[in-house]
Amino acid sequence: MSNTAAGTGPWRRAALVLAVVLTAAAVAQQLLLVAGGGGLLPGRQPWPFLLGAAPAWWAARARWSRTETPRAWTLAVRLLRRVPGPAYAAGVLLTAAGVWAVLQDHEPYLGHEEAVYANKARSWADGTPAAGWGPYRPVGLPALGRLALAVHDGVGALRAVALLLTLFTLAVVHLVAARWTTPRRGALVALLVLGGLGFLRRTPEFLNDIGATGLLLLVVALLVRVQERPRSRWTPPATALVALAAFYLRYGSLGNLLAIALAALFAYGPRAWLARGRGLALAAGVFAAGLLPHLVHAERVTGSPLGLILWATSQANRSYVGDGLVYYAAILPYRLAGDLGAVVMAGGLLLAVSALRGRRDQGDLLAARRVFLGTTAVLVLVVLGLVTDGEPRFVYLPVVLLTLLGVEALPRGTGRWGAPLLAAAGALAALTVLGTTQVVAHGAMPGPTAQARSTVPVAERLAAARTGRPCLLVTGYEPEVGWYSGCDAVTYAQYRRLTPPPGTTVRLLWFTHGRLQPDQAALPPGHRTTIPTGGPLGTATVITLPPPR
Repeated sequence: MSNTAAGTGPWRRAALVLAVVLTAAAVAQQLLLVAGGGGLLPGRQPWPFLLGAAPAWWAARARWSRTETPRAWTLAVRLLRRVPGPAYAAGVLLTAAGVWAVLQDHEPYLGHEEAVYANKARSWADGTPAAGWGPYRPVGLPALGRLALAVHDGVGALRAVALLLTLFTLAVVHLVAARWTTPRRGALVALLVLGGLGFLRRTPEFLNDIGATGLLLLVVALLVRVQERPRSRWTPPATALVALAAFYLRYGSLGNLLAIALAALFAYGPRAWLARGRGLALAAGVFAAGLLPHLVHAERVTGSPLGLILWATSQANRSYVGDGLVYYAAILPYRLAGDLGAVVMAGGLLLAVSALRGRRDQGDLLAARRVFLGTTAVLVLVVLGLVTDGEPRFVYLPVVLLTLLGVEALPRGTGRWGAPLLAAAGALAALTVLGTTQVVAHGAMPGPTAQARSTVPVAERLAAARTGRPCLLVTGYEPEVGWYSGCDAVTYAQYRRLTPPPGTTVRLLWFTHGRLQPDQAALPPGHRTTIPTGGPLGTATVITLPPPR
């Protein structure tokens, strides 16, 4: 038999060598990041070595897939299997909590979006103006923040909400993945999701995207249950209630829900859903009833039941229709999930495509489920890419779904190496979480934190100078300044269109290197105070305007 026929051809040998070298490089750079040497990498970003290693491993599979696994690997897998699946899940949640705690020290101040929701929560608590708030924003996160502020009035309480939402979502990821695979694989899916740069970057922040992802995944899981366990009467109304919770937590969930509905129709077919007509009618009624308060409020505020949703969509900072889709195509999947997550997601997409053939057999519910998950992931990217601008935090659901499918796909075609491959993926995923934490702490967070060193001291100084009269600050950093000063705050553009209430102290906040502000020569006369800052915005000039005559 020739070398080529036996799988020992020179090109396969070269592919194997390349796979080993690239994999070793991927592991080495994660170790470098964990050790604090991320500054040696351009932009502190790890290179996507695994994106080259994965096809090389696949090309060389004829050389390694039929070989005996080393005794040490076999023993390691046996030891890992002795650990109960729930213990791995608990380890993932504890790791997430540890990462959250570590990153708090690197970004101690509320950012722009965080401050918007924090101001609204505090306004409900004590009547402080909700600087930066717009009626088009969802009320779910401020409601949770209001509960947190009742326990402790400070940033820590709001960030604790972020931790709870993260733990909730990771727990849902594990439970859903464990039900469809195994508890250990479910923990691996959760660990891979946590280690993605797009996800980990927002873990410490008081935002609604991570929590909404957990709720949307529950909607997906419940819809699968409707088809796979049709006798369950509680599932359809429960699906509607969870969908409502996702909507009120984040209005952008509506685009996800639309994609989920279209994917479900495609994957299972119209007949399968018509057969569940009574349950679907009940679910539709529950969803409509729950949506009614929002529609009535939108009618009062905007004159249209859909006004707030359209208003929220109009806030997208896009240059043209579809630029979000172009953005996702450019960053998917590496920039969302890292190179390990990217490989797993690519495998998940391939598994969904291969399941399309099995879907033709109406009895193959497993294939239909895989098609449903893969189609949902793709349609979410398309729908959100068309209606809004691109942001990694908007598309966590596709990352979760493709990662789940990818963990299913990893052992396929690897023979006896399937279990060691999953174990190796878990070890590298754990290492990646630590490495990505370093990337976030020393690469992504210093910029926002440095800016806060300009805005926060000035806002706190103005808070100390408050006299009890209503105060209004005009600045390009209105939500953050509003939170730390306790005053209402608007942009310069907004100030030109409003008349402050009588008795309001109006101050203009102008930074040497600030944004969204006029030239200093164009500022109106008033009492000027100069406040040096240590941040990149430079010296702050506070202009207190005289009261109107």
